[in-house]
Amino acid sequence: MNTLILHPAYFGSIEQFVYFAKAEKICFENEDNYQKQSYRSRQYIYGANGKLLLNIPIKHSKDKRQKYKEIKIENDFNWQTIHWRSLEAAYRTSPFFEFYEDELQPLYDKTYTHLLDFNYACLEVLLSCLQIEKPIEKTEVFLKDYSNEENVIDARNLINAKNRETLSLETYTQVFDSKKGFIPDLSILDLLFNEGPNSLMYLENQSIK
Repeated sequence: MNTLILHPAYFGSIEQFVYFAKAEKICFENEDNYQKQSYRSRQYIYGANGKLLLNIPIKHSKDKRQKYKEIKIENDFNWQTIHWRSLEAAYRTSPFFEFYEDELQPLYDKTYTHLLDFNYACLEVLLSCLQIEKPIEKTEVFLKDYSNEENVIDARNLINAKNRETLSLETYTQVFDSKKGFIPDLSILDLLFNEGPNSLMYLENQSIK
């Protein structure tokens, strides 16, 4: 059985879930240090004016080597309301927004202290929406290199929002593609709201080279 090593993300990119859908078992990296400008605290959606960043505000610390699991959300900003309204504005007219709305909205009504807890809550709801069931574990120690581990695929680099190669994904219909064209590898929510129950089949049909 192959095991995929991933970082928990703020919902995560479509590319991340292509790997997720093809793996037999998932192990989430729980012991790494936090890094800025990654999908840990951000996602990109397709708004009326094109690609739109939704970024979770983080409480700053003097410690430059904070563990991901120690990172706290800055809840003095009304970010949850802003993010949910942005999702509504972007996807209210999509085919499946209303289908999943009742499952997703509570994530933006509850206050979370730690970023990792919020991301795991997002993951739990998302897997239910996608109807994905796989064995899931969490790391207990940090390993920098998995190259000597049998049947392990290290895809932790997918958490990086910049400076990495991406898969060539098939197009699908997006809400504003007639105005701005197809935008690849957005948040998994873009695929979910546009493809609905077909999302898992789309993910499984993508090629990993």
